[in-house]
Amino acid sequence: MTEQKELKGYIHSLESFGSVDGPGVRYVVFMSGCAMRCQFCHNPDTWNMQTGTPYTADELLKQAKKYRSYWGSKGGITVSGGEPLLQIDFVTEFFRKAKAEGIHTTLDTSGNPFTREEPFFGKFQKLMKYTDLVMLDIKHIDDEQHQILTGCTNQNILDLASYLSEIHKAVWIRHVLVPGRSDNDEYLMKLNEFIQTLDDVEKVEVLPYHTLGTFKWKELGLKYPLEGVEPPSKERIENAEKLLHVNKNERTGA
Repeated sequence: MTEQKELKGYIHSLESFGSVDGPGVRYVVFMSGCAMRCQFCHNPDTWNMQTGTPYTADELLKQAKKYRSYWGSKGGITVSGGEPLLQIDFVTEFFRKAKAEGIHTTLDTSGNPFTREEPFFGKFQKLMKYTDLVMLDIKHIDDEQHQILTGCTNQNILDLASYLSEIHKAVWIRHVLVPGRSDNDEYLMKLNEFIQTLDDVEKVEVLPYHTLGTFKWKELGLKYPLEGVEPPSKERIENAEKLLHVNKNERTGA
């Protein structure tokens, strides 16, 4: 018999003291690989899965647990990206082991790989058994504008939000506010209407667009699509928070 290969995940980077990636202090795992091409992406270096460092679930959990004393009662582990659902088998195994040790788990996803078709759907249902919180990035509520902004449809992403509501999974909705792209009042009100149809949305976060990652596009030899677009003003951020009913005490940054 041939020996079965141990499952490994490709990791772009690790952050030991994350404060904006879920409740409390988080150990954040940034997975490699993403199929979306968001015009505002500040981590284009995560797109290629092959550039990541391979870890087994046990290796990664051992690394994370070194920082457990910082987590307190609210913190834990967040898996982000890139897009972690592209490595769903590994994330499920990692979260299964983390939950066995009583660790709070958060999945930060754009939802792009989601489908109710098999085999993905069965795998996703299994992952949800070991996931305490899903942070779902809704890039744009309008499908046509979403395709312009990300290169992909939002139909399956909105379906993911609906599915999480069906199973009563705790969710935080995140929305990047990009001037001239997603900060139109009509779109924000439409997004709010959609969010109001969902159960168990614990929090809505407006993430103001920034240009801190533009240097990475240049390093990769890529043309930055939003050249010249400035971050939103304080007034536009507050307007979005009002239309999306964001608690001002919970404001965060992208």
